[in-house]
Amino acid sequence: MTLLAPLYLLVGAAAVVPLLVHLLRRRLGARIEFPAARYLARAEEENRRTMRLRNLLLMLLRVAAILLLTVAAARPIGTWLGAGHAPAALALVVDNSMSTGVVEGGRPLFDQIRAIALDVLKDATADDHVWMVTADDRIVGGGAFAVRSALAALRPIAAGGDLPAAVARAAGLVRATGLEARELGVLTDGQRSSWSTPASSAGVPVLIWSPTAAAPANRAVTVAEARPTRWTPGGAVALRLQSTDSASYRIDVAGRALARGIAAPGEEVTIHATPPARGWVAGTVAIDPDELAADDIRYFAAWIGTPPAVVVKPGAGPFLNAAVDVLRRSGALGSGDAVSVGPADELDSLPAFIVAPSDPVRLGVANRALERAGVAWRFGARRVGARAAAQGAGIGQVDVRDRYDLVPEAGAVAETLAAIGRDPWIVAGPRFVLVGSPVTADATTLPVAVAFIPWLSANLRDRLGGEPGGVVNAVPGSRIPRPAWAAGLESPDGRRTTLGDDIDVPAVAGTYFLVNGARRVGALVVNAAPEESNLDRLTPAELAGRITSPHTEVLANPVAFPARMFTTASRRSLVDPLLVAALAALLAEGLVVTARSRERTV
Repeated sequence: MTLLAPLYLLVGAAAVVPLLVHLLRRRLGARIEFPAARYLARAEEENRRTMRLRNLLLMLLRVAAILLLTVAAARPIGTWLGAGHAPAALALVVDNSMSTGVVEGGRPLFDQIRAIALDVLKDATADDHVWMVTADDRIVGGGAFAVRSALAALRPIAAGGDLPAAVARAAGLVRATGLEARELGVLTDGQRSSWSTPASSAGVPVLIWSPTAAAPANRAVTVAEARPTRWTPGGAVALRLQSTDSASYRIDVAGRALARGIAAPGEEVTIHATPPARGWVAGTVAIDPDELAADDIRYFAAWIGTPPAVVVKPGAGPFLNAAVDVLRRSGALGSGDAVSVGPADELDSLPAFIVAPSDPVRLGVANRALERAGVAWRFGARRVGARAAAQGAGIGQVDVRDRYDLVPEAGAVAETLAAIGRDPWIVAGPRFVLVGSPVTADATTLPVAVAFIPWLSANLRDRLGGEPGGVVNAVPGSRIPRPAWAAGLESPDGRRTTLGDDIDVPAVAGTYFLVNGARRVGALVVNAAPEESNLDRLTPAELAGRITSPHTEVLANPVAFPARMFTTASRRSLVDPLLVAALAALLAEGLVVTARSRERTV
């Protein structure tokens, strides 16, 4: 039993008053014997035992009445009559992460989780507040019927979700009701990666169901990438498998088989190919089905086309000339004037890879050329001599000794590819890449860096050559910023939707093409995180330790969990039965007193 107002028990001290009155009761007056009173004394002696019992009964009834009223004032709750439960706030955290789709004993584990949750809801009444919170942040409330309907339609997602966050939300829901009976149940497979961070139940006791048996061995495709993203027209697919032994794989591009083979566990395999498809295409790497089908296939995307035709301007310098020549001989670039490479003072059209002029005298000409081409950036003050470190993705860190400030004009839209401190050094915008230095050994160590040629190739092919755009990788159900070059999303069935400032990543894994107008300009590739394929489970003690709660218990019995869920709610208020008992004691005391008065009258 639990007391909601225990201070009222202090009033129970009044129960000693009837006891003191009974114990301190004394005969008053002198004892005088005379013959006429002997008969009365004999009658009193005969009734003394009856009187003692009656007085003791009166004392007990009065003490009981006071104690019952005192305990009732303390608002106790507890189990009585063994049936039903008080109105309760119940939240069930249902793990529908990818790992719960694993088949165990011929049945998906998620089916067992759902069946247990439905058994819990059988005991819910119309007075209960019931919610379901899933791993993918879905909240369903409105009573047991609504939650049962949502459970029936629920399926495992293609990602891990966020179970600690789901526990916190569920605890907040039950606490917000203000009900004394609060129930928080968690149904999970206990996957270690899903519970990598602790969760808090905000003071609500937690009951967890999780299997104790080890998860079955799992094979999975953990890596599937097109390298590079743009094939001109050839490229490579890199893959890696998770398995206990060698496993066979199949690579498809644009719906056609590209390659088959066998890979050792953890080994990265690279397959080179030149498929006939052109434009933005979807690809897959798949293995034979096993107990967890969701990770037996992984998606990638690539752009396939002819190499961009690049022309090098006379003032570009020897390093840019040599780099472009190497890329042409490798087939990554072609010859032509589709993309120009050179200093800003020789710029005549876009797309272009633009560098600062080697001669400072040409700075005015360079800025006017940028203005004519529609590039909303200008070269500012020149900084010479002081050695500065530039940092950027793809190039690492290089030294810069001669550079110009890059000054944005009104409406400038660009991505900073490399910076010196907080100052942009290399920026990329619509159909241009702009470098704030000449690409010479005197100005910067960039042209002699190991990463220079691959970085230049990526910019010429991915940013300036062929179709614009690129590949965006995301996990199912997440939210990511919309790339500036994309306006819509094309689903695998061909339907197109307009995008806002952010992309709500679909919950189903696959390749979704990014579009701008009628053209495909890139791809959104949706795959689960590789760690989701590791089905290693926490022990019951480890799982209980992941949740901060006044009481956390982990059960493995699917029958015991529903039976234990309404333990708190079954403890109903005892105020009414205590008041009835106190009233009965007072009525009984009145009857005893009335009977004694009648006897005295007689």
